[in-house]
Amino acid sequence: MEMEQEKMTMNKELSPDAAAYCCSACHGDETWSYNHPIRGRAKSRSLSASPALGSTKEFRRTRSLHGPCPVTTFGPKACVLQNPQTIMHIQDPASQRLTWNKSPKSVLVIKKMRDASLLQPFKELCTHLMEENMIVYVEKKVLEDPAIASDESFGAVKKKFCTFREDYDDISNQIDFIICLGGDGTLLYASSLFQGSVPPVMAFHLGSLGFLTPFSFENFQSHVTQVIEGNAAVVLRSRLKVRVVKELRGKKTAVHNGLGEKGSQAAGLDMDVGKQAMQYQVLNEVVIDRGPSSYLSNVDVYLDGHLITTVQGDGVIVSTPTGSTAYAAAAGASMIHPNVPAIMITPICPHSLSFRPIVVPAGVELKIMLSPEARNTAWVSFDGRKRQEIRHGDSISITTSCYPLPSICVRDPVSDWFESLAQCLHWNVRKKQAHFEEEEEEEEEG
Repeated sequence: MEMEQEKMTMNKELSPDAAAYCCSACHGDETWSYNHPIRGRAKSRSLSASPALGSTKEFRRTRSLHGPCPVTTFGPKACVLQNPQTIMHIQDPASQRLTWNKSPKSVLVIKKMRDASLLQPFKELCTHLMEENMIVYVEKKVLEDPAIASDESFGAVKKKFCTFREDYDDISNQIDFIICLGGDGTLLYASSLFQGSVPPVMAFHLGSLGFLTPFSFENFQSHVTQVIEGNAAVVLRSRLKVRVVKELRGKKTAVHNGLGEKGSQAAGLDMDVGKQAMQYQVLNEVVIDRGPSSYLSNVDVYLDGHLITTVQGDGVIVSTPTGSTAYAAAAGASMIHPNVPAIMITPICPHSLSFRPIVVPAGVELKIMLSPEARNTAWVSFDGRKRQEIRHGDSISITTSCYPLPSICVRDPVSDWFESLAQCLHWNVRKKQAHFEEEEEEEEEG
């Protein structure tokens, strides 16, 4: 009841003249009304491109080269302070500050599974949040952990939890912000839970890797208080909107309640043409590889309808700047700051020495299909999950999503990123050359 009253109040506060907004980068399949106002630049004008190969119709660019205008309202109550001065549609990282339309009241706590060392931090954090009169959401399987279920001292707190189950319960409009306890994989999992707008994410480094988890758990009370008060910087980590279209073979796969495999948002099932479409939001990367086959993969890569190359090798990685420090870095790609609007294309062990990783504008649309001469099928995964086979006739369309992930910073987007490179990759760590003291002394004497 309280949540419904807040929504009614927000609707009254917003201008009645605010009409429904449809981002030009989304082909009309992502629309927001005045209940979810867009804060940012206006739609970019469309540019025309040459006809696609094998097509008689003119290809029309429907995306800005700088990528779609990101939704800068996160969850029911959070947004980014606006900066009227922008450069190339990119907001100055130093000006990206978190603010709240109303005080946050609900928080989702995500804990890394099968890690006994996180039980005590999890209990301390939840107890503190309850003392701050926060509504705490946790996944049901977390409370089924034997160590938590058998802890009688934690029983009073457990009764106050709101629980949910992945793929069954929709909590997207009930969470004000998220706290992750674990490593980078925990934050990737949090991203997968929200296929639309993502609430601000505060990630504590309690796992093996910490590129995306800048907070240490020491003095967590003060960190959480700062976030609740809206005193924090954020970095908007772009995500990829991926649409997989498959030809139906044999039995027709049913889609229940608009959900495809593993709860992914399904774009629909067209019985006339015999195709099934599924949609995913990806934070790190989309990986297309040869799977268990001993043959090299052969996949065609189209950019805005034009065939740009055929990848012959172990596969190809399409990643966000956030994913540039993950699998792409291991495959030889450059590391890109999350504020750069771009999509990276990185081959995996290519059969050509001249095939180097490339970076394309965030606004383009990539389409990947099996080459007609491919000897085997390919396999695709999204942030390491939902792995599935791609056959002839199937296609994977990738572009930048309108829904970024707002990651809360310890200091600011620039300092946190370089700190993560130094801590996780030991980037540019070396022994410095000694200076020539004798020559300096001689110069001084002269």
